[in-house]
Amino acid sequence: MAARVFFLFALGYFLSYFYRSANAVLAKDLSQELGLGPAELGFMTSLFYLAFAAAQLPLGGLLDRVGPRAVTPALLLVAALGSVVFGLAQSFAVLALGRALIGVGMAAALMGSMRAFSLWFPRNYATVSTLLVGLGATGGLMAATPLALLKEALGWRGVFLLGAFVVALVALALYLGVRNTPPGVAWPGGQRGDGLGEVFRNGRLLRVAFLAFAFAGSFLALQTLWAGDYAYHLGLTALEVGNLLFLYSGGAVLGFLVSGYLADRLGTARVLLASALLFALGLLLLLLKALVPAYALLGFFGAFNILTLTQARELVPSHLVGRGTTLVNLFGIGGTFLLQWGVGVAVEALGYALAFGGLLALLLLALGLYLPLLHKSSG
Repeated sequence: MAARVFFLFALGYFLSYFYRSANAVLAKDLSQELGLGPAELGFMTSLFYLAFAAAQLPLGGLLDRVGPRAVTPALLLVAALGSVVFGLAQSFAVLALGRALIGVGMAAALMGSMRAFSLWFPRNYATVSTLLVGLGATGGLMAATPLALLKEALGWRGVFLLGAFVVALVALALYLGVRNTPPGVAWPGGQRGDGLGEVFRNGRLLRVAFLAFAFAGSFLALQTLWAGDYAYHLGLTALEVGNLLFLYSGGAVLGFLVSGYLADRLGTARVLLASALLFALGLLLLLLKALVPAYALLGFFGAFNILTLTQARELVPSHLVGRGTTLVNLFGIGGTFLLQWGVGVAVEALGYALAFGGLLALLLLALGLYLPLLHKSSG
């Protein structure tokens, strides 16, 4: 039963990662067919994250009280509807609506899994959670070269219509195939009261949240749109772009898989700091157009941003795990929305060099604010 719970939640997160990443490969088709400029493309793609982020705080309370067995499949059906809307869209407004619905629908894929795993796998929570993220991140691999090939066979609209059917099947399988808790374990529910107030007053948690804003936001904004569009801008073919994104996403899968292991042995704060600095090096190499090492560093070390969620769980009491982790996830996904849109505006007005330079400066600022937490953790 535990293996089935893990597998079905991993399928849900796989789909979430696929959908968030798909527009990087489809950017050229969407721009040409619907006449989207960089700012419109960035805004439309980032709506996934705006909708995803807006759902996080109410989602945390729902997961603590109702449980992921009902919440996650219900939202996945919203994502399936969004996929249909996106695939049939003939205008920017309808395309944007579809993207936003997908974002709402995928909001519980990771957080629902983590809430369930806190009871199904309490003794090896960190290991199982990072394994889930690593396996789910293969959705980013599917949204690279395989998606480029599938798009050639079905067209981008066909990809989204087929995807809607797959998402609905996974939603049904989750509802029928999992339980909130292992047999014999009662669902604890969630305390009402001032839970959100407690997490917002936690200064250490807010430092982690701002690091998630800059680190996770930059990682996902690049992976799910601008790393692909930048490669197209440099004159690469669709297959060459797909291969670079495959390198980025493949590195991310490896990074997710080893991040928890390293954090358990070296300390979460130390590993977060080191990985964010190496991600910053990747941004610098991207500016220098050293694409292969840049995409490899950005993918592998960018994946370590997931440790902000692990650290969030360490900084809140057990009855606030859902709300504490969704707060940090709100900052990370909200950062993706703002940075993905902001890069589009900056590229249109100033060019890629200043846009990516802005991401680098923001990450260094976040690391500066995070350093006191590193010293406390070391002590």
